[in-house]
Amino acid sequence: MKRMRWLLLLLLSLAAMAETAPSAAAAPYRGYNYSFWGDVTPAPNAYLPSFQLDGDRLGAGPLQSPEDLFITPAGMIYIADTRNNRIVVFNDEFNLVRVIDKFDHNGKEDALAEPHGVFVKDDSRLFVADTGNARIVELTTEGAFVREIGAPDSDVLRSSLRYVPVKLVVDSANRMYVVSKGVFDGIMQFDSGGKFTGFIGTNKVTFNPIDMFWRRLMTEEQRSKMALNIPEEFNNVDIDAEGFIYTTTAEGFTDEPVKRLNPSGVDVLKRDGYFPPKGDIWITFNGTRIGPSSMIAVAVDRNGIYSILDGKRGRVFTYDRDGKLMYAFGQLGEQLGGFRTPSDIAMLGEKVVVLDKGIGSLVIFEPTRYGRMIRNAVIYTDNGEEEKAVAAWKEAQKLNSNLEIAYLGIGKAELRQGSNREAMDSFFNGMHREYYSRAFERYRKDWMWQNFSFIATALLVIAALLLVGRRLVRHRAGEPGTVGMAWYTIFHPFKGFWDLKYERKGKIRFTLALLVLLSVLFLLKQQLSGFIFNPDVTFEASIIDELKFIVLPFFLWCIANWSLTTLMDGEGKFGEIVVATGYALVPIVLAQPLLIVLSNVMTVQEGSFYYFIESVAYGWFIGLLFVGMMTVHQYTVGKTIVTMLLTLVVIGIFVFLGLLVFSLAQQMLSFGMTIYKEISFRIGE
Repeated sequence: MKRMRWLLLLLLSLAAMAETAPSAAAAPYRGYNYSFWGDVTPAPNAYLPSFQLDGDRLGAGPLQSPEDLFITPAGMIYIADTRNNRIVVFNDEFNLVRVIDKFDHNGKEDALAEPHGVFVKDDSRLFVADTGNARIVELTTEGAFVREIGAPDSDVLRSSLRYVPVKLVVDSANRMYVVSKGVFDGIMQFDSGGKFTGFIGTNKVTFNPIDMFWRRLMTEEQRSKMALNIPEEFNNVDIDAEGFIYTTTAEGFTDEPVKRLNPSGVDVLKRDGYFPPKGDIWITFNGTRIGPSSMIAVAVDRNGIYSILDGKRGRVFTYDRDGKLMYAFGQLGEQLGGFRTPSDIAMLGEKVVVLDKGIGSLVIFEPTRYGRMIRNAVIYTDNGEEEKAVAAWKEAQKLNSNLEIAYLGIGKAELRQGSNREAMDSFFNGMHREYYSRAFERYRKDWMWQNFSFIATALLVIAALLLVGRRLVRHRAGEPGTVGMAWYTIFHPFKGFWDLKYERKGKIRFTLALLVLLSVLFLLKQQLSGFIFNPDVTFEASIIDELKFIVLPFFLWCIANWSLTTLMDGEGKFGEIVVATGYALVPIVLAQPLLIVLSNVMTVQEGSFYYFIESVAYGWFIGLLFVGMMTVHQYTVGKTIVTMLLTLVVIGIFVFLGLLVFSLAQQMLSFGMTIYKEISFRIGE
């Protein structure tokens, strides 16, 4: 009997845990994130659906196409029940508090008509975008009428503008910011007295170069029939505690579907993540939901965290203050946690509440241990609580080893603690070059102070060696050898290339050695360059690949140039073209060791000097190649320019023909294999 009692108690405890904690098995979706390379990486679910409430369960009757949701800091929930022409209010326990559909307006009964937006100020003033009546209505939270703000009247407005307010927010100075359907000029701003003062935050017009080209060729009548290039209109808005306005745009092919506008209407949203805050990175063109994400709502959390809602696939993407993706969850579907037609999103503490107008319900998501750890870690980092942040990030990493954002959080904490070497390692693992540069700058400064005597001695030794080397070169002055000729040519190109051609001082074997050396140097550059200046840290390199991308273009140039200049009275032989092109590569060869060294001792801020040296090397190469081709073929300046440009065209033709032959060979081989298999099958019968 005693055992039965304990067993019953255990079962009841498990049942209680199952009711209070969301289960991974209850999620109709799988968690994922995006790596630095844009790959989809699996991740634990950060949020799971806890429960779903429709209008009947909320005690308000069926909700008909609810369009907007607002939750106050005190936890009061306001829903714009659009088709029912009302605002319904619930407390934080989802109990019905009141329904606002009618009110006394200066002694007359007035009613809402298809309200699309709702906002509450200071827990006492209720603003409603009364869309059907083309007005903003201000009420008390109990439903008493305060004032009405009708359609704006201003000379700056287009005569064809139709005022259809759908969303709104109010700042601390009682200025209203209204999103009006069909208005692409920006967000409409009203002062505290309800007077229209202008637009802020206009979206940029996106131009298609191909469309612009065809428009220039069209007649005036044809252009008038084309669709106008107008900015995308905003579709939702929210405001944070600092008064910055967050907006969303449904346009998918943009890196700015969400913005953070300052009072002047300038977008100040940080986009320092691996990818801009725009939802899914991988775009699918299969199935019924094709194309990029389409953002329809934004919800501001605390400490700069915000979530955006993708109406196309029903997913919620949460980002930190810097625009780094923290986690993603949700999808379309009929089971718990899926949406039919999501319309808005809001925060209830750490919970995420999504309004689904398709079935007229609220879906409440609660953070899992993994999601709570990430959220807390971001908050701790933003508050400067380094020890707590590191502990939370490491705990989250235990649950997801692919969580690259954790390395940034850990690195920031280590940087604040002065652990620069450890911070560099963390930023390297998380592929965060900017912060790595900050840590490296501090680490370099400390190292230089600690090793000042060694650095000074090394500089003196190098200076002495350079002086000795210079004197030795002067003593050995005379006819330059093979290597000396290359050095002479880059500083005296006209005389140098003349000697290479007419004095036979150029060696093809030296040119081939230069190509191999350049390939090796490019391989070393990829492997040994500092993290800050290495765009492709794949740690996979092959000398064959380097030869392919250096030797092949080199000989393509030589063959194309020789083929062309033979028909244009060029005096250069194929061997002379090879030698001249090879010797022109010397500046690039000489620059690579210097660039490798500099990449390991310079920061991002000093990168302009690094790229300047690289640009000089390539510019020097082009100049030498020009002089070399002009000397070898005995062309004028103009004819040399023309033949070099035509050589590039010929290279393009060669590449096209090569790909065509390769494709035909593949098809012939496939056809031959098919015939062979068919004959083998027939013989086998």
